[in-house]
Amino acid sequence: MTDTALVHRGTGRWSFGVLHLSGLALALIIALGFMAPLIAPYDPNAVNLLNRLKPPVWLDGGSWAHPLGTDSIGRDLLTRCLYGVRTSFGIAVFGLIFSAVLGVALGLLSGLGGRWVDRSVMTVTDVFITLPNLLLLLCGITLLGTEIWVLVLMIGLVRWEAYARLVRGQVLTLREQGYVEASRALGSSRMRIALEHILPNLASPLVVILTLSFPGVLLMEAGLSFLGVGVQPPTPSIGRMIGDGRDYLVNAWWVSGVPSIVIATITLLFQLIGDSLRDHIDVRADG
Repeated sequence: MTDTALVHRGTGRWSFGVLHLSGLALALIIALGFMAPLIAPYDPNAVNLLNRLKPPVWLDGGSWAHPLGTDSIGRDLLTRCLYGVRTSFGIAVFGLIFSAVLGVALGLLSGLGGRWVDRSVMTVTDVFITLPNLLLLLCGITLLGTEIWVLVLMIGLVRWEAYARLVRGQVLTLREQGYVEASRALGSSRMRIALEHILPNLASPLVVILTLSFPGVLLMEAGLSFLGVGVQPPTPSIGRMIGDGRDYLVNAWWVSGVPSIVIATITLLFQLIGDSLRDHIDVRADG
């Protein structure tokens, strides 16, 4: 066994361990968010001005009644973080699914549809790539409103280009393989070729790019809520919570700091999972 093979195998074991630990930690956070109505100690919108800006339990003046402290109008930060994870994660997941489905469909159409279809789809893709995402999001929200379905729709519409380009490139390679040529010679339709021969071979790279793309989608939703054009109050959202605490950073940093730590942790875990999946797939391919 060569030294290179030993390095690859060791790296693969390490990445697989990181994948398991990161996956368990992320699953725990997501489970806590989705069980928020059952485990949250307070109503997320319950106002108590007598308890406003209470510090976390590890700081002077903190108490176990509010382990992560309270915000400027006395709402419990632990409760709002649990509900905020549920809201932000749900929007990001559905936005990512919509963008992936749209991008994969257009990538398959471009790769299998012939010269003029390919050129047309790639022209549209290039146009969307040159447009600023924030500008598109703000224009869509201005026209359609700030409902949650609008956020999902707009996030999907500004994130599909990467999937379309990836799928098109893979299709252009796969369609020249012998088994695809044989299927075409036997009279299979383009739809059948795409479903039976192309998509199964795209599963691994799509899983990796979806995992690595999720932090960007989550931060996009948080950024919109932070600016006040995303999730509207009183619905808890991680980005909205960070924005609500920006005026108290000097005297009550935890109002923004606690939700910032939550979203940074989720983003880091997804990044570790994506990197580990990519390393694991590369090692398996080399082996």
